[in-house]
Amino acid sequence: MHSPPVSTIVALDETSTAPAIVVLEDAFRAYPVMRFVLGSEGDYGARLHSLVGLFVKRRFARGGPVLGVRDEAGELVGVATMTLPDEHEEPAAFADWREKLWIELGEDARHRYEAFVAAAKTYEPTEPHHHLNMIGVRGAHQGHGYARALLAAVHEVAAGDPGSSGVSLTTEHPPNVTLYEHFGYRVHGHARVSDELETWAMFRGTGSGS
Repeated sequence: MHSPPVSTIVALDETSTAPAIVVLEDAFRAYPVMRFVLGSEGDYGARLHSLVGLFVKRRFARGGPVLGVRDEAGELVGVATMTLPDEHEEPAAFADWREKLWIELGEDARHRYEAFVAAAKTYEPTEPHHHLNMIGVRGAHQGHGYARALLAAVHEVAAGDPGSSGVSLTTEHPPNVTLYEHFGYRVHGHARVSDELETWAMFRGTGSGS
């Protein structure tokens, strides 16, 4: 495995909303949370686009860091979205976006999503910290060090903020637990959302080795 040049890491703004959605759609297409929330109803691809789209638009609207990594041709191939330690208020438009999404996806999807969020928040750290919401690389570009470079950039953001105690995340893919442990994360909670979904809460304190 090799890492792309550090210069390929970029801070994205709202002009990158569409390509960021495309990247994360591709990266999370088979991810357990997406499958759980969206279920088997309707057009899975269209529903995934709407769900990921809400997540991405919310991040840009809240001003949290959205990092990208580009390949040698300049194509955006990976994205990481983060929540800042001092984020509290939702963007004014978010309530409308959210309600439109659940009208589109249905109440069953909404209840499944709320069950997941409730389980994931059970072990949220009490100290101010950054949260890594999503990190993903397009399938065709996985295995080339892009995710590693993005994760390093996430850690740099947290380390550069004296008000942050580190980075939290959740993962619902069991092999990821060992992977994140390699980068200095430790499990501080585990919850079963349903028969088919469980989540691990992990935290990496500022200054932890990787």
